[in-house]
Amino acid sequence: MFDELSRASGSAHQAELKLASARVRRHTDPQPREVRFATLASSSSGNCSVLVHGSGQNHRLTLIDCGISPRRTRVLLDQLGLDFSRIDDVVLTHLDRDHCYPSWAKALPKHARFRICEGHRNRARRAGLLYRTTEIFRAGEPFELGRGVRVSSELLSHDDLGVASFRFDLPCARHGGRSIGYATDLGRATPGLISLLMGVDVLAIESNYCRDMQVASDRPEFLKSRIMDGSGHLSNDECLDAVHAISPRERVVLLHLSRQCNTPEAASRGHENGLYALTIAPADGPTDLLEIAWAG
Repeated sequence: MFDELSRASGSAHQAELKLASARVRRHTDPQPREVRFATLASSSSGNCSVLVHGSGQNHRLTLIDCGISPRRTRVLLDQLGLDFSRIDDVVLTHLDRDHCYPSWAKALPKHARFRICEGHRNRARRAGLLYRTTEIFRAGEPFELGRGVRVSSELLSHDDLGVASFRFDLPCARHGGRSIGYATDLGRATPGLISLLMGVDVLAIESNYCRDMQVASDRPEFLKSRIMDGSGHLSNDECLDAVHAISPRERVVLLHLSRQCNTPEAASRGHENGLYALTIAPADGPTDLLEIAWAG
């Protein structure tokens, strides 16, 4: 079941992992009647979001990126009434420090798993992430999280190794299935990304910079070029174009706003007439828990 573990683990460690796997299955097999989403932090200082499956004492958690410290994550989850020990999976877009904080390999609950794209395997090995329970996925090949959640992905250009964007399809008997798209740190919204995320109920997407503010900033030219050359980040206008093409049904969450070259007002411009609710993710704190699927 697991893609790669420490070669030095030995048979006793393998047995422990099998037991952990069984515990994960027990936690994740039932399909929850409620699914919620929140960002915990969203900036160049750290990015982390959470999918909440179920409610009350039965909730389970999937993190999307873990770019803030485990201690800070625990505090922010607690603010939302969520339990750090209930993390089952960490799905990683890529392994830059603001998306994968170094100490998570030791801090993640023992039963939990990293989900890492094949293209990031070698970097994950160097970072020590493969010395614990890890599953490698290939972009374009769907995988299951448990609880009936199906994850599809697309690898896009970002710096050297690229970045994975995700579509989470969630079972919901009352509503006939629900979905959330997650895309950040992408240089451009490709046709493949648009196809992957088309018509999701909730779309969380990067709106990193205002082009005029970026050009006028005192940042070095090489940095401006890296951000704007199609392998860096999405501008507000590029984000808006992508949102129009994807046509989310209910809500858009704008991610990863630059502190220096963007503002919430600039990022929200053009979304006023959209047929969706708009949430702008704070840099250093959580959004409200947003309902994706609900009981009743």
